[in-house]
Amino acid sequence: MISALIGPLLLGLLISGAFEALLSPRPRPFWQRGAAANSVHLGTWLLLFGVLVLLLQRPWFALMVFLSLQLVVVQSSNAKSHTLNEPFICHDFEYFWDAILHPRLYVPFFGVGLAIAASSAAAVAIGGFFYWEGSLVTSEGASRFLTNALGLIAAGAFLLVLSVSRLPAITLRPADDLYRLGLFASLWAYGVALMRSPVPAPEQSPFHALTAVASAHQSEQLLPNIVLVQSESFFDPRPWCAEVHSDLLPHFDATRASASLHGALSVPAWGANTVRTECALLTGTAPSQWGARQFNPYRTLARHPMPSLASALKAAGYRTVCVHPYLASFYFRHKVMPQLGFDHFIDINAFKSSDKSGQYVSDQAVARKIGRLLEDDDNRPLFVFVITMENHGPLHLEAPNRATLATTLPNAPWPLPDHLRDLAVYLHHLSESDKMLASVKNSLNTAKRPGLLGWYGDHVPILPEAYAHFTPPDSRTPYMVWSSADWKAASERLATAHWETTNEPLELAANELGVQLFKQVFGHDISNDVIKAEPEPQEQE
Repeated sequence: MISALIGPLLLGLLISGAFEALLSPRPRPFWQRGAAANSVHLGTWLLLFGVLVLLLQRPWFALMVFLSLQLVVVQSSNAKSHTLNEPFICHDFEYFWDAILHPRLYVPFFGVGLAIAASSAAAVAIGGFFYWEGSLVTSEGASRFLTNALGLIAAGAFLLVLSVSRLPAITLRPADDLYRLGLFASLWAYGVALMRSPVPAPEQSPFHALTAVASAHQSEQLLPNIVLVQSESFFDPRPWCAEVHSDLLPHFDATRASASLHGALSVPAWGANTVRTECALLTGTAPSQWGARQFNPYRTLARHPMPSLASALKAAGYRTVCVHPYLASFYFRHKVMPQLGFDHFIDINAFKSSDKSGQYVSDQAVARKIGRLLEDDDNRPLFVFVITMENHGPLHLEAPNRATLATTLPNAPWPLPDHLRDLAVYLHHLSESDKMLASVKNSLNTAKRPGLLGWYGDHVPILPEAYAHFTPPDSRTPYMVWSSADWKAASERLATAHWETTNEPLELAANELGVQLFKQVFGHDISNDVIKAEPEPQEQE
């Protein structure tokens, strides 16, 4: 039986190494990686090949399955690098299941044609191999087959146990680690680091200490309604691209001019991975505090509660509501939001099909939902955290509308060149976000209580063709904190900060914005030591 295995075994090892040259960014050559990284590659191949041989009983079929799966990971990594500036890491394996549940969000970036072709080829190959290649159990006997298959598995497992612990420490910069270690070793290194990374303690959130401050204001009638909007892919494209209409965002411009706080927000995401920004803002914790868990902190928060802006406001007597016009289970938000202190989660089931604009529920429909929440006769102040969806990609699934170009790209030719097609779609939806901003401000102004509005973008949009043509924009997004006239007058008793009197922009990290919003409500004399306190950096494996 060894002779039946040696051919596919050696050929597969050679091809699996060659496939790494298809990665972008490309890892450095094997001879520059070190013995541990190369042993992990070899051990992974032996282990998985042995498992597939054990399951399929056909070594050439096992070779084909392994290499096909590796190609899927390679293509997924390249697509992710192209759109999100970050290669595939072990955390991303769960997205294959998400791609089945939510194909519109993932498959178009992989390539619809490629996905169909790969699926069809796999079906043909499965049938062909089962027909042409005989089972080793039949030809060699069950005892010899099990001995050799289990021997491969044991050899691979031994090499992995011996080598994974000897890998160089990861930097938590996926592109750098992929380059240094190669695909298989970087996947194992991130997986081990994820398992060993401690869960952040509740005390690491600044809202752990600020909850006591909020509780002291529970009986205060002055507390304003608060609406905090995480606007999907919101950024100001005008400084980046001169072809964008200068009056694209009139309500954004007017709000920023009168905002009590505004500036650039440093966000831990590019193009997607919204929950990284979302978690930082709500919990006040920086990505560095999460270690290897930072790439999807909601997986941890689904099981471990953490003090947050919502729970602190709840301690002050606020009714806390999260509005997200998508499936509540996506990113485990149906579990995370209660853990963060939200009383109620309004998801896509509260909207109608007529509320859609393009692929998703419109920002205008979400604004109407916020307005109805603010009309509630509940005597408690209201905190609404909003996660919009209208401007979510894939943008190339929508066709640009020539009629909207006058207000978005007035000098663009028609038909649009490739680098402007997705940009035109994005700008149309961005203008709808601007209208949502005006609607929410109006609802806050007409509510019985004074109002406070926070607005920010979770990340820049996915526009690879436009970025290749115009060069990529700054990865930061804008934010604002705006107060209704009633709240401005009432808050004059609070100590004012420098940026409130000059309206100069203040750059913040995403984990600082929620705390600054809290300070707008409860006073600017809150100690910065509480806000800036961070634990010692965690050592990564």
